[in-house]
Amino acid sequence: MSDQDARHQQQAVASAFARTELTVEELWLRYFALGGSLGVFEVEAYLHGVLQLPGFDRDVVAHVVNERLDELSRHRRASYSREIRDVAPRGAPLTALTTLLEGAELAPPERLPALVAAAGDALGIRLTIHLADYEQRSLWPVPSPGAEPGAGPLDVDTTLAGRAFRRLEILPAETAPPRLWVPLLDGAERLGVLEVEVASAADLYDPGLRTQCRWAALLIGHLVVLMTHYGDGIDLVRHRRTRTVAGELIWSILPPLTAGVDGFVVSGVVEPRHAVAGDAFDYSLSEDTARLLILDAVGHDLRSGLLAATAVAAYRAARHAGGGLYEQARLIDETLGSAFGDHAYVTAVLAEVDLPTGRLRYINAGHPPPRIMRAGHVAKPLPGGRRMPLGLGPGREFAVGEERLQPEDWLVLYSDGITEARDAEGEFFGEGRLADFLEREAAAGYPPPETVRRLIQAVSEHQDGRFQDDATVLLARWTDPGRILP
Repeated sequence: MSDQDARHQQQAVASAFARTELTVEELWLRYFALGGSLGVFEVEAYLHGVLQLPGFDRDVVAHVVNERLDELSRHRRASYSREIRDVAPRGAPLTALTTLLEGAELAPPERLPALVAAAGDALGIRLTIHLADYEQRSLWPVPSPGAEPGAGPLDVDTTLAGRAFRRLEILPAETAPPRLWVPLLDGAERLGVLEVEVASAADLYDPGLRTQCRWAALLIGHLVVLMTHYGDGIDLVRHRRTRTVAGELIWSILPPLTAGVDGFVVSGVVEPRHAVAGDAFDYSLSEDTARLLILDAVGHDLRSGLLAATAVAAYRAARHAGGGLYEQARLIDETLGSAFGDHAYVTAVLAEVDLPTGRLRYINAGHPPPRIMRAGHVAKPLPGGRRMPLGLGPGREFAVGEERLQPEDWLVLYSDGITEARDAEGEFFGEGRLADFLEREAAAGYPPPETVRRLIQAVSEHQDGRFQDDATVLLARWTDPGRILP
């Protein structure tokens, strides 16, 4: 923008500001909330034409002024006898979202890329979905049916798109054409990234556009998961290896890999993702309680998968009936015993966290003990709540273990496929490496799903990419109630 254009912009903003009924201080507060970094004195000087601001700050001030005028305009319309709702969406952002919602009704999964492109047209941008494969190593573009093959996958660990995925950040790329990389989420679960091509590099720093793209990415993420439930067209983009029957069984019962509520986030993974047989996890989050399960079924075949799936089903049945830890463990134990007989069992940890207080209660049925990471350091294993593996009968009486979590604590649940992973020389990954890894990740500040992804990759690399046993990890982070975690 030339100096003359900048002056014209300043005059238009000043004229519009006079109609906002805002004080300079109120304008500055809104400007600061949208990412502006200058002081109230500079903003006031700009409004009076005695100081010129950088382009980004000028646009943020203009955006605040226009938002305020939009708020006021609804109060200056002709009156009705009662409140009348808008028949058609007002403005490009709502048009884009309604294009997605209405177009997705009864649409097959393969149609989603075209619907996303139409939503981008409404916003004056170009949108492309990139989904992470199930190994979370690459981001794959999702083409429309019949479209020419586009660019190949983007590496999660080495590209800007991958960084947006790893860090859950909107990142600009001043390339040709310029583009934004926007995390694609379903709730708290990472699915991939949304590529947003814009007309000029200046658009990359438009706060309004970033907000609109975040809305679009959230809705598209929900649609990706919804359409995956009734068709394979999108999900096949994420499948890079053929799953075994046992692997399909386990993946069909797993909850989303990441979920969160106020003050609590849980994230898990199972490997090998194409051939996992006996490991599984489950959880349930409510307003005041988080319930967690991790288990490892005996064996490494389809029967192991059947054991694990039956155990998860029994756990859910007890949970849905309102049963606590005792009832959940008892029903799993009885169900496995009656369905599979002797010598069929699972090791497991069942846990409950009271979210307002951080009170942790748990049962350890022959499984590696839970650990807590506190203030960046891994504490000793939790020793309580021990009983026989589930499926072999209750054995002797046992007490539920208890611990009081502190804000920012991490609860770490894992199967022996993590610590007993061996390299070519037979050296175990071990408890020490696990603790060292978690402490490094805590210092780096990665969110829970990225910590899980990096941990499972470290275990894979330790054994040259070949999992000798199923490996599962479930991380949960609790903090002050009411604070939403990334």
